[in-house]
Amino acid sequence: MSAASCLLSEEQFLCSICLDVFTDPVSTPCGHNFCKSCITEHWDTSTRTQCPNCKQVFGQRPELKVNTFISEVVAQFRLSAQQEAASSSSEQQVSKPGEVPCDVCSGPRLKALKSCLVCLASYCGTHLEPHLKRSGLKRHQLIDPVEDLEGRMCEKHDKLLELFCKNDQMCVCVLCSVTDHRTHEVVPLREEYEGKKAELGETEADIQQMIQERRLKIEVLKEWVKLSYEKAEREMVEGVKVFTALKERVERSQAELMATVREMQRQMQKQAEGFITELQLEICELEKRRSEVEQLSRSEDHLHLLQNFTSLKAAPPTKDWTGVRVHPPSYDGTVVRAVKQLEEVLRREMKKLSETELRRVQRYEVDVTLDPDTAHPHLILSDDGKQVYHSDFEKKLPDNPERFDGCPCVLAKQSLSSGRFYYEVQVKGKTEWDLGVVRESINRKGKITGSPQDGFWTICLRNKNDYQACAGPSVRLPLQSGPERVGVCVDYEEGLVSFYDVDAAALIYSFRGCSFTHKLHPYFCPRTNDKGKNSAPLIICPVRQTDESSP
Repeated sequence: MSAASCLLSEEQFLCSICLDVFTDPVSTPCGHNFCKSCITEHWDTSTRTQCPNCKQVFGQRPELKVNTFISEVVAQFRLSAQQEAASSSSEQQVSKPGEVPCDVCSGPRLKALKSCLVCLASYCGTHLEPHLKRSGLKRHQLIDPVEDLEGRMCEKHDKLLELFCKNDQMCVCVLCSVTDHRTHEVVPLREEYEGKKAELGETEADIQQMIQERRLKIEVLKEWVKLSYEKAEREMVEGVKVFTALKERVERSQAELMATVREMQRQMQKQAEGFITELQLEICELEKRRSEVEQLSRSEDHLHLLQNFTSLKAAPPTKDWTGVRVHPPSYDGTVVRAVKQLEEVLRREMKKLSETELRRVQRYEVDVTLDPDTAHPHLILSDDGKQVYHSDFEKKLPDNPERFDGCPCVLAKQSLSSGRFYYEVQVKGKTEWDLGVVRESINRKGKITGSPQDGFWTICLRNKNDYQACAGPSVRLPLQSGPERVGVCVDYEEGLVSFYDVDAAALIYSFRGCSFTHKLHPYFCPRTNDKGKNSAPLIICPVRQTDESSP
């Protein structure tokens, strides 16, 4: 019997109804064999008694008895098949934790090679063979092995999830498409899979762009650190030159200056390194997300991709680095402030240093002209755009969005979005005025609040001798004598706006640590003429270079 069974194939022992090896085989009068339970159930559900294979109709339902010969042959075949499977199982790989095991193996469960979406089972190489050989099973859909195949069935209708509802963004079965979703746009899973896969490709590209932007930001931060270090070095060299000339008399002041400059540089570098660390951490998170997106986009598992699409489509939460800047410390006036502490002894050196600093910022002079399209109707501008004063008579001008209509102000045509610029304004003879720079997007209608929070970096004069920095709240400026010519210097990258008394070569006030993200325009407000008391104009003057040979 054993030798004979070796010559028989598995297909000879398959029931044509259940497509499995016979269980209690019986024979019909026409000579075909079936499992007893299969043919009995088939006849119970049919209107006529006939052979499922040859379609022969029996007038009376045959009395079926188990064919003992076939039953013995099947038993022998099962034994041989189990022995063969046991022999081949040693060559196949036993499933490890995290791998999908075969659902059919009765002994050690081997690693599954494929999962069947029709049978809802996973098969090793041995148990997969019927799906590769039998015509009825070849039509089943095989995919790479996955767990939880029952999750691919509709919980309501117990049908395979093979469609996708675009309206509700969910996977549905055929019955769902004609019941709960009958008015919705329903497409095959593959069609939606292709679309979502394309979107994942775009998401991956977006994440890659974000990574690149952050890498570029790191380079910019490093460059800022380098430039700041170079500026610190230049400032320290100048300090060494001054204090060395004074030798022992200013030894202590020299040490304090060096410590201050180094601390400012260290703080700035520490801030930049903190940003770099944050950016590198974000890059790691984005790299991880990109890897997950890439892995998902390569998946051929439609349901897996669609179920995980939403969680991976959006980039992980990241910081908006667009407006993040490292504000390099400004060393303008550092040496001046250090020398000023030695006022009586160092007065002459103080004057020299002030003039040197002013000469340095004067190198950034720009030609500034007033913009008539922004001028308040009560302001009179000179033909060359260099002077402005207030008049009691209101001109009829178009009320364009750029024009001030509540405060007697005017902006310059020129703007700054990087680098440095410097200009000088004559304020001689005036009892009130405002000067500085403003953000291009400031409010120009009605009452205006002039503070850095509102986009204003200005100083002003009130009541002849009340000088203030409009820092929100205002800062009183204790000037011994009022300036007749004011120099305004802006360093966009350093976030610095400084005001100088040009004639005295003295720093009046500096706004430090500003965060500029928009264009800046020079700002002029001559205030009202106060019945002629404040009728003198604000005059934009050409820079008068300080004599470098002066003592």
